[in-house]
Amino acid sequence: MGKDDVTKGFVFKITVIGDGAVGKTSLIKKYTQGSFQKDYIKTLGAQFSKYDEEIEGDNCKLFFWDIAGQREFDFMRPTFYKGSKAAIIVFSHTDDDSFNHIEEWHEDIKKYTGDLPIVLFGNKTDLVDEKDLDDEMVKEIVEDRGFLGYYKTSAKTGSGVYEAFQAIIKELYYKYKEE
Repeated sequence: MGKDDVTKGFVFKITVIGDGAVGKTSLIKKYTQGSFQKDYIKTLGAQFSKYDEEIEGDNCKLFFWDIAGQREFDFMRPTFYKGSKAAIIVFSHTDDDSFNHIEEWHEDIKKYTGDLPIVLFGNKTDLVDEKDLDDEMVKEIVEDRGFLGYYKTSAKTGSGVYEAFQAIIKELYYKYKEE
């Protein structure tokens, strides 16, 4: 068996940020375990989930770092950001403040990691009428900030979740496969 026959392995740390209660933990659980927890449990500091995925025969170890959105955890974030290969910024369609804080979250992580591939998730689509959503405002932020894309998600129904996570995972895979 030649050296080229060995399966390549990749390890990606993906940091998930956004205001408290926008659904970061629920989204990660939905993607990695397929489950949804109705009761809100505040993340203290950070927690991480490990998930193995195979892409084109290569093993990808994904570490999703779920970082608490509450202000009292601000001081811990720089430590949690270290080593991130990409980030997901989550806002909730039921919480205008969380939408208004997207840029702050982006500036915060950028300060410690430089420019990372970033995808924006607009969560809780199951609680709003899609025709009431202002996609133009979101598209403007995505373009201004150079995000990879924007995905409407529902951690409860699972709508958009797989596609949204795949967007960032595949971006990382193809980026690092070339190296």
